[in-house]
Amino acid sequence: MIAQIMIAALGVVAIWFSQSKRLHVRRYACLFGMAGQPFWFWSSINAEQWGIVLLSCFYTVAWAKGIKTHWIDRKADG
Repeated sequence: MIAQIMIAALGVVAIWFSQSKRLHVRRYACLFGMAGQPFWFWSSINAEQWGIVLLSCFYTVAWAKGIKTHWIDRKADG
């Protein structure tokens, strides 16, 4: 139940923020999305839904790319 609540809450915020017109809001989407990934892994492994586990791996890579783009590389720009 906790995993489902966290997946829903963090996922909705990530999607909502990703569609913002404001860059300073949009850049937080990847942080909320990444924060939800452990709950996706926990839930899908416990349910033995291996396709969702694989999909979660791809989502994790995508959210990591967002973190690199909006947080790590951005600091190098000054």
